[in-house]
Amino acid sequence: MFTGIIQALGHITQLTPVGGDVRLGVSLGALANEKIALGDSVAVNGVCLTAVELNDGNMIADVSNETLKLTSLGALGVGDKVNLELALMPTSRLGGHIVSGHVDGLGEVLRRYPDGRSERFHFKAARELMPYIAAKGSITIDGTSLTVNSVNDDSFEVNIVPHTLAHTVMGGYQSGTKVNLEVDVVARYIERLLTTGRGGGSGGITEELLAESGLTPPSVG
Repeated sequence: MFTGIIQALGHITQLTPVGGDVRLGVSLGALANEKIALGDSVAVNGVCLTAVELNDGNMIADVSNETLKLTSLGALGVGDKVNLELALMPTSRLGGHIVSGHVDGLGEVLRRYPDGRSERFHFKAARELMPYIAAKGSITIDGTSLTVNSVNDDSFEVNIVPHTLAHTVMGGYQSGTKVNLEVDVVARYIERLLTTGRGGGSGGITEELLAESGLTPPSVG
């Protein structure tokens, strides 16, 4: 579990095909001095990866074909910068929102333009993800917790302040850049409750359920 508050910038040191998938190497940057153990989780551009080797400030992780298909990791090259965040500890501040590190799909930068000292970014997302993206709600882009400014049928906008531009990979985004998207997990659970109901069946929210919960609207007339 993560918060979407980026702790360091790292870079890719290797992308090596192994047994049909890929072994990824990441230089940990400012996190190199942290107590990271084998088996620990680290979010790399918002993708939760498990450290299988650690040496000289580098982390090695195995990346499955499923992850390569759903994220931008496979398109990265040696030297490319990545956002890094260590897994949340029970004593940590939850500065962003609840982030699982399980990417829901790829987005794409449509355009960026200045807005005062900030930058506005317009992102395209798959239509199946758009119901989970709400104005003033939260979304994770390459591991960064952000607030959604506005939403259209298949796109959304965010406002990025100078600090975030300077300390994440977002400063290098251009039109056409592919990004990892994770929608707010709360939205997914709400959908599940609305479509299946409390018992896990297919009933969903019904008038009977509302009445049992004391939520029946008052009669008119």
